[in-house]
Amino acid sequence: MARGEVTIRPATDADHDAIWAILKPVYRAGETYCIPRDITRPEALADWFAAPFTAFVAEHRGRVLGTSHIGANRPAGGSHVANASFATHPEARGKGVARALAEHAKFWARRQGFAAMQFNFVVSSNEDAVHLWQSAGFQIVGRLPDAFQHPRLGAVDALVMFQNLKEA
Repeated sequence: MARGEVTIRPATDADHDAIWAILKPVYRAGETYCIPRDITRPEALADWFAAPFTAFVAEHRGRVLGTSHIGANRPAGGSHVANASFATHPEARGKGVARALAEHAKFWARRQGFAAMQFNFVVSSNEDAVHLWQSAGFQIVGRLPDAFQHPRLGAVDALVMFQNLKEA
């Protein structure tokens, strides 16, 4: 799909089925998020929509192909730094949906007054995500050795990635 063909909008309760269809295989695989692999649909959706985050969906021709949630990384003294999570439908991977969500996240975060965006725990074996975030301007600012128990690879590093939104 071409750039501009993806529309990103705030998620609503009507999007729950589509969001769960995206999150479920990601969570069940257990390869990229520190979420219990057996998390239930209600638990997953409650987490995805929980404050201080705002959930979004990416649509192409009326079909939800990706989702993100964006909000303050930490409260109080850390509230000027945003955090975000992203997931795309398996059929949409490699087609620009995650890039559109990442660019939207940075734009939305700037508009909300965030000075920077940080990803606290990017699983290093998730090479597509690491490459995408780096190409979107994020830098690896920390490495947590063996911090993630990957179901196939065993202990792998987690990365802390950061971008100053005022300079981007």
